[in-house]
Amino acid sequence: MTWLESWADMTLLDFSRGPAMKVAMFVFVLGCVWRLLGIALLRGRRDLSTPRHANKWKGLRLMGLRSWPRKEFLGGTAFGEALGYTFHAGFFIALLFFLPHVLFFTDIFRGLGIPSLSSVTGFSWPTLSSGTIYFFSAISAAALLAVLVHRIINPVKRMLSNFDDYFSWFVTFAPIVTGMAAVSHVLLPYQTLLALHYLSVALLLIWFPFGKLMHMYYIFTTRGVEGVQFERRGATL
Repeated sequence: MTWLESWADMTLLDFSRGPAMKVAMFVFVLGCVWRLLGIALLRGRRDLSTPRHANKWKGLRLMGLRSWPRKEFLGGTAFGEALGYTFHAGFFIALLFFLPHVLFFTDIFRGLGIPSLSSVTGFSWPTLSSGTIYFFSAISAAALLAVLVHRIINPVKRMLSNFDDYFSWFVTFAPIVTGMAAVSHVLLPYQTLLALHYLSVALLLIWFPFGKLMHMYYIFTTRGVEGVQFERRGATL
């Protein structure tokens, strides 16, 4: 069978979890490495001032402290903070503890020469029931919808928003709703829903390194650098 014939006989599901996913993962890894290297290789001006605190690593605590809303601003940010934490909690619970996802990650680890998580950490990978995962996925999707509505109706956020904000929202929302639809077997045949879920994940992976979703990595680099700088200057965090 020729290469063209194999592609012609490929179903949408085969394409989505085969070539599409492989290309997406390649772009994701290469793009993230490229972006992170771009930051690591940036040359800034050397700080010649005398440090007020000698232990610069102590400033890394900013990463944790600044991840929790300060009481001075809580009145104006509480709604957004609550939605953000709700979405992230539901999203990562569904991502990391749903059995099909665990099997997917296990296959990736095996491809890297790691037979299982327990072989490295000594702990098995726990999973949750489909009903529990569906519940957290629904909460995450509802939080994302509330985020979108708030962005649209808030005049300041609407003015500051651009294509990146809305498209990043879409590629994050799509895998959740397609996954929920596939689990529920609604609207379309199961294989079609599963293929759409794979394709939405592939789109998320491809877009991730080039949009604002890279904040998942940048949050550690930027807050870490700021923490070290503030600690050097004697700031109280």
